[in-house]
Amino acid sequence: MTHRVSSNLGAQETDITNAASLQYHSEAPYIHKVGIPPKQNLLQEFTATVKETFFADDPLRQFKDQPRSRKFVIGIQSVFPILEWGRHYNLTKFKGDLIAGLTIASLCIPQDIGYAKLANLAPQNGLYSSFVPPIIYAFMGSSRDIAIGPVAVVSLLLGTLLQNEIDPVGHPQEYRRLAFTATFFAGITEVMLGFFRLGFLIDFLSHAAVVGFMAGAAITIALQQLKGLLGITNFTKKTDIVSVMQSVWSTVDHGWNWQTIVIGVTFLAFLLLAKYIGKKNRKLFWVPAIAPLISVTLSTFFVYITHANKQHVAIVGDIKKGVNPSSVKEIFFTGTYLAKGFKIGVVAGMIALTEAIAIGRTFATMKDYQIDGNKEMVALGMMNVVGSMTSCYVATGSFSRSAVNYMAGCHTAVSNIVMSCVVLLTLELITPLFHYTPNAILASIIISAVVGLIDIEAAILIWKIDKFDFVACMGAFFGVVFVSVEIGLLIAVSISFAKILLQVTRPRTAILGKLPRTTVYRNILQYPEATKVPGVLIVRVDSAIYFSNSNYIRERISRWLGDEDEYLKENHQPRIQYLIVEMSPVTDIDTSGIHALEDLHKSLQKRDIQLVLANPGPVVIDKLHASKFIDLIGEDKIFLTVADAVMTCAPKTEQA
Repeated sequence: MTHRVSSNLGAQETDITNAASLQYHSEAPYIHKVGIPPKQNLLQEFTATVKETFFADDPLRQFKDQPRSRKFVIGIQSVFPILEWGRHYNLTKFKGDLIAGLTIASLCIPQDIGYAKLANLAPQNGLYSSFVPPIIYAFMGSSRDIAIGPVAVVSLLLGTLLQNEIDPVGHPQEYRRLAFTATFFAGITEVMLGFFRLGFLIDFLSHAAVVGFMAGAAITIALQQLKGLLGITNFTKKTDIVSVMQSVWSTVDHGWNWQTIVIGVTFLAFLLLAKYIGKKNRKLFWVPAIAPLISVTLSTFFVYITHANKQHVAIVGDIKKGVNPSSVKEIFFTGTYLAKGFKIGVVAGMIALTEAIAIGRTFATMKDYQIDGNKEMVALGMMNVVGSMTSCYVATGSFSRSAVNYMAGCHTAVSNIVMSCVVLLTLELITPLFHYTPNAILASIIISAVVGLIDIEAAILIWKIDKFDFVACMGAFFGVVFVSVEIGLLIAVSISFAKILLQVTRPRTAILGKLPRTTVYRNILQYPEATKVPGVLIVRVDSAIYFSNSNYIRERISRWLGDEDEYLKENHQPRIQYLIVEMSPVTDIDTSGIHALEDLHKSLQKRDIQLVLANPGPVVIDKLHASKFIDLIGEDKIFLTVADAVMTCAPKTEQA
């Protein structure tokens, strides 16, 4: 009887224990396994990679499910966007475009003459470049606001690179031919980048480097204008600030012309005042837009009635009348200058492209519409290819004119066509009137235009945000100002690449801790209240793991383990038994990265530490399975979240 009772009691205790166990297991949270993506064959994987790299915007989506005739129409419209938006064009839009076109024409005509001199070309070449290229762009471009024509930075760059090869004074014919050749290859470069969808290459020139380069170029351009502003005859061909200032001060006693200085400084003050008025009151945007033309008109009239040119005031002289002559036969397609023209064209084309795309994106964002960067490159390239055959030099989007175009109320690229028509009338009828225009006024116009390229606020913001970016900015700036434009450009590109390499080879890593009253694990430096889990070190890698950084990541994790072990020994705390690597930010891994993980695993085994991975992405987990790394560490060492990994590992550390 006693034995039976005791047996019943034992059975009841066993039932209670089993019930408690079942209850515990039913309350324990379910731990999800990391999913493995479906297998793709080599062709599917290659196709997906190419599509994401070169066709991320899916440019062919508008052709889907369309009849053949409609596909043809869409194809033509994609090449010539004017055929699409032109169907909805109306008189209201034309009024806005007409006013905007007339306004930017009044700004571009004096600027074009000055920029042509900056490129060491004849004044008419500047005007030609605001006639043909804007028309081509109006038919092929997708930006509604960008105003096309010569710009200061590209003119200076082109002039500097060209005169390094040919003396523009001694050999003007060969110099002009090389300029057209460079323009042709600048256009070919832009077309190829757009056609092969390689526009992402221009993004390698960082914003900070562009800010520094533009500011340095603005100062260099302004210094170059001291020749015209002060009436100096013998001026250095170098562009660095030291050479220019030596040239200026060495002629102070006998080379300066006081009449020229009076004209130049007076109108420079007028132009800067007009610019200030337009900036203070946006409704008066037309004041700085029309100020250059007023300055040219008044100064030309003043020189004509006073015969100031006989007092050694340098004037523009004759400007060739008529429309653009053909220059196809002047382009170097053979000979030694072919390679030189190609090299100069590629550099000038990339800079022109960078400026134009930045301007187009800026105004598209302001008006809330999209531009296709690759189509823009093709349009900009085609206009320069055609321009090189019609006596034009490299044209691109001008920020000052585009800003005026935007504020004048343009609706479409028709404003560029209106501007081209005004330039055509100027070439046919008005060019003789510019004969007495003083060079000093052109210098004043250029100086007032490039002042806006110096963005001090942007430089200060760059300093506050990223010190390395500021180094890139200042490197490009000082390179342009103290050495040359091409050296400054080289420094800008080099520092941009250096930053990319630094970020790739030395990615950020962090130790994670658990935030109080949550299952969230975050960087302990960002969240000091986050606590480490006893016996567990949680590390996050904030980059893909490639051959360029795999050894650094392995060594960095090993150093952290060593530092943590020393700290725990000093404080008599339990040793590390688990290393959890949070892999959410790890977008990819190559064979070198997998070998690094294998080496890390072997090293940890010798120290009796288990390697655990948390949330590897689809690409990463697929490669880890393919390499048999999962078999090496065990399927049970892969978790969906850090919390799951800790929940599985932490009880074991407590038992140990």
